[in-house]
Amino acid sequence: MEPARALSIRDINRLIKMKLEGDSGLQDIWLRGEISNFTFHSSGHMYFTLKDEGARLKCIMFASHNARLPFAPKDGMKVLARGGISVYERDGQYQFYATAMQPDGIGSLYLAFEQLKKKLEAEGLFQDRLKRALPRYPRTVGVITSPTGAAVRDILITLERRNPGVHVLLYPVAVQGTSAAPSIVKAIKAMNALGEADVLIVGRGGGSLEELWAFNEEAVARAIRASGIPVISAVGHETDFTISDFAADLRAATPTAAAELAVVHCGELKQGLVHLEQRMAKSLIGLLGKARERWQHAARSPYFTQPRRSLLVQAERLDRLRDRMQYRIRTEQAKAQERWTRLNGRLSSVNPNQQAAFARKRMTAASRGLELAMNGILRHRQNQFGSLVRHLDALSPLKVMSRGYSLVYDEQEKSLVRTINEVQPGDLIRVKLLDGKLDCQVWGIHGEEKSNG
Repeated sequence: MEPARALSIRDINRLIKMKLEGDSGLQDIWLRGEISNFTFHSSGHMYFTLKDEGARLKCIMFASHNARLPFAPKDGMKVLARGGISVYERDGQYQFYATAMQPDGIGSLYLAFEQLKKKLEAEGLFQDRLKRALPRYPRTVGVITSPTGAAVRDILITLERRNPGVHVLLYPVAVQGTSAAPSIVKAIKAMNALGEADVLIVGRGGGSLEELWAFNEEAVARAIRASGIPVISAVGHETDFTISDFAADLRAATPTAAAELAVVHCGELKQGLVHLEQRMAKSLIGLLGKARERWQHAARSPYFTQPRRSLLVQAERLDRLRDRMQYRIRTEQAKAQERWTRLNGRLSSVNPNQQAAFARKRMTAASRGLELAMNGILRHRQNQFGSLVRHLDALSPLKVMSRGYSLVYDEQEKSLVRTINEVQPGDLIRVKLLDGKLDCQVWGIHGEEKSNG
């Protein structure tokens, strides 16, 4: 029997999804568990599993929700997650859709504070070498805070009390809420672009961690560090610490303390001027005393009491110096004359003309000796050559052939016939005489018997 109506898998999954989403007891609930298999997808969505001692539940947190998380979830972290149960229709799998999350057992804001602090500290954003000294005598102080809080009143009163001559530029900003951090960042950049303030005070009065959170935002910390104007962070009370305190060039315990650190008290300036005036007066008195002593000493000097005597002494000294100089000149002239005479005698003994004449005679004698030696060698070589020519002529085959001898070759005239064993009767031979050649044929061969002795 066929059923009246069969549901598709998609239909039943959708029906279950509607049932679950329609159950108020499964929506807007809080779950406690430990994160595992955490994945932060490139789309911005977070996929993870919540587990406890007895069970596991797959979870998802879309990017639109996790963008507001003040901390970074990771495997092994125990959390409280808020959301509802639904079904992923394609796989027919129910899962928890988280809309909010906070650490279990520790405040999420405090955890976010610690995570950001470690991150920026690892980047070197808090290093002492980056912090700049405040100007000693600023002419203009920039104040970035709420225009209605107690902090701005304390800062202005303290600046007026300590140094009425200092100008104050107030840039009003929101100091708490979602718009606070962008407002503070904008103010710091605007103050730097304006370029009139010598030092900036950035802060607010005390409050809870949530109320002070704008000064724990990463954007605010980076804006403070990037500021070209030195920044004093003045957030909350003495026990309150924010990320801005670590990033600033100087931390003040309170806004009032920030104003005290920013400018020097007029009383201190006046006291310093009085001290400098006293030192200058004492120094001038000392200089005048020394000058008076020098003048009195000079007045008692013989140069002033008996100037003519001093001139005579100097004239006598000048005469002695003139005599010494003249004696020295005469002595040096005599030494120079003696040295010239000695060198002239040495030069005469090695007169270049005499040396040249002697060298010329030696060269003439050497030339004659060389010519005689060359002629003797030439005659000896000519005699040797004549003897060798005569000896060669005596050994020449042509000389022997002129006495009736001849040379016998084979028909091609390639080899010399030396014995009768090299030819046969009828062979053609060629006989070379002194004045030509004969082509002959062997008709007979007659050997000579060797004598037995």
